[in-house]
Amino acid sequence: MAKIRAGIINVTGYIGAELARLLHQHPQVRLVAVTGRSAAGQKLGDVFPSLAGINHTIEAELNSEVDVVFSAMPHKSSTDIVAPLLKQGIRVVDASADFRLKNAGEYAKWYGFTHPLPKLLEQAVFGLSELHKNEIASAALVANPGCYSTGAILALAPLVKQGLIHPDIVVDSKSGVSGAGRTLSLTTHYSEVNDDICAYSLEGHRHLPEIEQELKELDPSLSFSVTFIPHLVPMTRGILSTCYAKSVDGCRLTTDSLKQVYLEFYRHAPFIQITTHPPHTKHVWGTNFCLIHPTIDSRTNRLVVISCLDNLGKGGAGQAVQNMNLMFDLSETAGLEALAIYP
Repeated sequence: MAKIRAGIINVTGYIGAELARLLHQHPQVRLVAVTGRSAAGQKLGDVFPSLAGINHTIEAELNSEVDVVFSAMPHKSSTDIVAPLLKQGIRVVDASADFRLKNAGEYAKWYGFTHPLPKLLEQAVFGLSELHKNEIASAALVANPGCYSTGAILALAPLVKQGLIHPDIVVDSKSGVSGAGRTLSLTTHYSEVNDDICAYSLEGHRHLPEIEQELKELDPSLSFSVTFIPHLVPMTRGILSTCYAKSVDGCRLTTDSLKQVYLEFYRHAPFIQITTHPPHTKHVWGTNFCLIHPTIDSRTNRLVVISCLDNLGKGGAGQAVQNMNLMFDLSETAGLEALAIYP
């Protein structure tokens, strides 16, 4: 079988660099082109010394023949490049938010622009394989989910699907600084972030509509009210989300039976691990795994679910490669079997 020819648009960000690392070691993929206008003409290994083993020069434009393109462009920028690629018969995994939301009107509210390709929103598949595996397999365009939304949706999906909780939900998430991207800013300056933790986007984070959209699809009869508060913590990578929801009247779950709900729901999901103890972000560092720990606060009759993932792995580049595997009928785990880096 010939190797799949892959290209990365905008390799110079954290997601782009992580994609290059993962695709380079993928047994059934040949990385043939990487672009990045700000670094065009430079060797990839000069821009990222950690990628010195990949012998590619960064180009300004995608000039090689490819089977699949990973777009790691900033929000609002992927809409300009995706449609021409699809017309050429090239399949696309988009890591931006430009095709995640089905309602085009949501983009003006959350991203500040009018979406120019509402028809493509109907075509795009939300790339969370644990919920949309069959659709991803036949998709030409996959919209990689946001890092925060991935952890929250995976934590809550079994409860919503089984009708075990009220739709008033609280999600408290904490993320490493790499989630903010590689562009320099005061908020991610070492002196500002070190020895500090802060909440942000209290008026509503951009990943919130993804969470509500996917939960609504699991149970269209419910009207969800999700309070989502993200926090920035002084570490490089990783997201830990703690989700709270009241169980419905008459729910007779025990901790053990709750765990069985999750084990059954994710029985065919190779990157979901249901843990006995609360997970740590270091348990997923550098991997494509999402660890989930469901439990019950019997005093308040509240279900508490903790999820943990690497925002550049299952929350980003790893998930994008997982989606590509499904799109090309490869083993879902191909190129993603690495265990966590520790300590």
